[in-house]
Amino acid sequence: MKKIVFRFHALLSVLLISVLVLSACGAGGNNGNAKGSSSGDSGADPKGSKQIGMVTDASGVNDNSFNQGAWSGLQKLGETEKNVKVKYLESKSNADYETNVNNFVKQGWDLTYGIGFPLEEAIKKVSGANPDSKFAIIDSNLGGDIPANVVAVTFREEQGSFLVGVIAGLTTKTNKVGFIGGMDSATINRFEIGFKAGVKLSNPDAEIATAYVGSFGAPDLGKQNAATMYDQGADIIFHASGGTGDGLFNEAIERKKAGKEVWVIGVDMDQSLRFGEEVTLTSMIKRVDNAVIQISKDFLEGRFQGGKEVQYGLNEGGVSIADTSSVNVSAEILEKVTQFRQEIIDGKIVVPRTHDEFSKQFP
Repeated sequence: MKKIVFRFHALLSVLLISVLVLSACGAGGNNGNAKGSSSGDSGADPKGSKQIGMVTDASGVNDNSFNQGAWSGLQKLGETEKNVKVKYLESKSNADYETNVNNFVKQGWDLTYGIGFPLEEAIKKVSGANPDSKFAIIDSNLGGDIPANVVAVTFREEQGSFLVGVIAGLTTKTNKVGFIGGMDSATINRFEIGFKAGVKLSNPDAEIATAYVGSFGAPDLGKQNAATMYDQGADIIFHASGGTGDGLFNEAIERKKAGKEVWVIGVDMDQSLRFGEEVTLTSMIKRVDNAVIQISKDFLEGRFQGGKEVQYGLNEGGVSIADTSSVNVSAEILEKVTQFRQEIIDGKIVVPRTHDEFSKQFP
């Protein structure tokens, strides 16, 4: 009899341990994220709170670029607004986009952001299948066909890029500069075209090399293309390539240490804060954080602009140059940048957005 009791208690102990192990696994798991994805959250979590989530593109949340800027904006919102919980799901590949967006919908989140034009198809599909859920997409107007439950947020990237192009055109000593893009798309084309227009208007003799690497998460390709441009005489390179730009910065840092006079113009955030003022001439700031905060507040206050494209340019504070620009850019050049900025706002200068528009202005 004692032997039977012992076996019963032993079996009960095994079952209890198994339950505890399974519970621990559930608590520490991926919360329903797509395989290969990760997440983070902040803000309040009381009963009845509003929940706002964002899905990154494959560059990840720490891309030193627009994903990081978007998450920074949501974090600020979660800190300043009562009863708002925010969270991101980080996509490791394109295959994660639809799954991650769907996860927020299935879990009843109130507003879901897709960060970057690579999420266009995921937002279109999931928003169409869930008309009662609300979405926002950054860097895309979905081809102009915007569902009533989606806000499309776009920027006048060409305007901010024009200003750093002026800086490059007036700063270069070799009369050769470069541009490195991630994916060849209308959005990244606007960075390239605005930059080239600023360079050409300020320095018609300057040559501009251009390369697209086909990815926002390939620092090795960013480094290779930067090395080629620097070897061909470029002394300033502007990029719009997300995490790919890390390779550009690494190449420039190595050359600076070797005594070469080369510069990088950062993008989306003040990248001198990450890579140093020694190598960062300036940065074209794209205020994704401000846009995310504003769109989210509109939603919270009942002013959700579903079915519309909301655009942010110089006049709306959506693009600018870094506050730290005066460290490496002369006062005279910055004064000219200020003049150009006002002329753009006043409509005296219309910065080209497409290759055709650029060709007409700079034949």
